[in-house]
Amino acid sequence: MSFLQHFKVLVVDDTTTSRILISESLQDMGIRQITLAKDGEHALRTIMAQPQHLVISDFNMPNLDGLGLLKAIRSYAPTRNTPFIILTGKTDRALLERAAALGVNNYLTKPFTTAQLKRAIEQIVGDLR
Repeated sequence: MSFLQHFKVLVVDDTTTSRILISESLQDMGIRQITLAKDGEHALRTIMAQPQHLVISDFNMPNLDGLGLLKAIRSYAPTRNTPFIILTGKTDRALLERAAALGVNNYLTKPFTTAQLKRAIEQIVGDLR
């Protein structure tokens, strides 16, 4: 099995369309192990039960937003070092500063292309070929 076949990605977004589009982009890159979560609470339960290699999370969600999820993941020893990409609908310097303080690995502003998502992932884990 190749690296991409083993690579587990958790996609977190409260919008079904966004989850589908991100998932399709990941599949276009060759990533097959994709888990979807509708909000931060669902994602947190998921990652505690099934460790992931990467979390891609929207910022603005009900129940537990992206920063709350990031903080929880960084606070729990088994998930502390899990790479995390936050998605936001607009570039908000204060949000990005808070995310950086919590240990975010990268961010993307919506909408983004598959190529931009791939670059954001590769900046964290290296070449996806």
